[in-house]
Amino acid sequence: MAQDQNVPTIFTRRRFLQYTGTAALSGSLLAACAGTGGNNTPTNSNLPTLNQWYHQYGEKGTQDAVFKYAKEYTKANVKVSWVPGTGNEYPDKVRAALLGSNAPDVFELPNPTVDQVKAGQIEPLDDIIASVKDDFNPVALKPLTINGKIYAIKMINDMGVIYYRKSLLQKAGVEPPKTMDDLIAASKKLSSGNQKGLYIGTDGGVDALTYILGWSAGGDFISDDNKIVFNTDRIATAYSKLRELNQSGSLLVDAPTFWWDPSSFTQGLCAMQWCGLWAMPGIQQAIGDDFGIIPFPALDAQGQPATFFGGWAEMVWAKGKNVAAAKDYVKWLWIDNSNVQTDWNVGYGFHVPPRKSTAAKTTKLQSGPAAEAVQFLNQYGHATPPLWDSAMGTALSDAVSHIIKNNANPMSALNTAADKANTELQKLLS
Repeated sequence: MAQDQNVPTIFTRRRFLQYTGTAALSGSLLAACAGTGGNNTPTNSNLPTLNQWYHQYGEKGTQDAVFKYAKEYTKANVKVSWVPGTGNEYPDKVRAALLGSNAPDVFELPNPTVDQVKAGQIEPLDDIIASVKDDFNPVALKPLTINGKIYAIKMINDMGVIYYRKSLLQKAGVEPPKTMDDLIAASKKLSSGNQKGLYIGTDGGVDALTYILGWSAGGDFISDDNKIVFNTDRIATAYSKLRELNQSGSLLVDAPTFWWDPSSFTQGLCAMQWCGLWAMPGIQQAIGDDFGIIPFPALDAQGQPATFFGGWAEMVWAKGKNVAAAKDYVKWLWIDNSNVQTDWNVGYGFHVPPRKSTAAKTTKLQSGPAAEAVQFLNQYGHATPPLWDSAMGTALSDAVSHIIKNNANPMSALNTAADKANTELQKLLS
């Protein structure tokens, strides 16, 4: 499946299949341009009509699925628009529509934004989630919460792990890494001939690991009291370790695909790869049970393993004619209807249903590496809040790239990025 980025918020394979740019870990990577591919559900004149937008998912069967869900709903006429496109087309189309008078009643994005709330474009959904709020991981709710109100309901959860070939690690006498130093040592030892020890992306891990490394150091990027907090010695050390890893000669640097595609791993180009849960069925099909998974290792004994909470979330246009009906439909889909939630998450790709009770009943996630992945997500998952935007993400990723590619002083680079991020933050807070 493919989807979205913002690690924090939205890393989803559904979006990635269409992604052509860089993910800011917040969720604007995917794409879709709107208005094509609508379903022709017969209308009942006694019911309200709702327009719903989805971006074009990459998994086979997803388009038929959303039309089926809409048809099964009996309290409104739901008209689905399946929106094709690449890059930022879909998010841009939604944002443009929200500025006008003909926006969709229900739509998906990786997360709400502060600007959308300030403009009164999206409806708070606290009333429909209140009775089951504790059934959602609070970290997953973080990107959806602005000024104490929840503005979106998660549809899928995505996360990342390091896949490793059991037979290769056993042959080399290597244990699954627990720290960054372990990861560097293992990558070196597993590099042999045409096989490299690790693949983390063609950019040396900037896109895939910028946020993960900060979390693995026990740090964060913006605090609960709205301060930029990533320019610390420990996070600087984490990025220094990424530079060391890049300079070790053990990374696959000329892979034919991006990090979210498992082909490099399944084709034996690397012994370990950072990738998403979405890749697990394909990996199992290609190499059977000869793989294990771990979360990204802790920086050191004072850090902790890390992964990201990604995915898409459903929102309601606050200025629509049928706000109450739209909220009822979102509630039916993503809060009340466990059958839809299970089908959408594991029927076409491989994701984790956001409601913990639904995930616990999902057979495909109850054993083996899939069950381990769910445990990692719940224990080590992180996300950034809505106040963290793409401008801040660009400032940080540019700093990390400067550190690993140009040997920049880590603290100096982070201080420069923090100044830029703080300037952006003050604009949002004003």
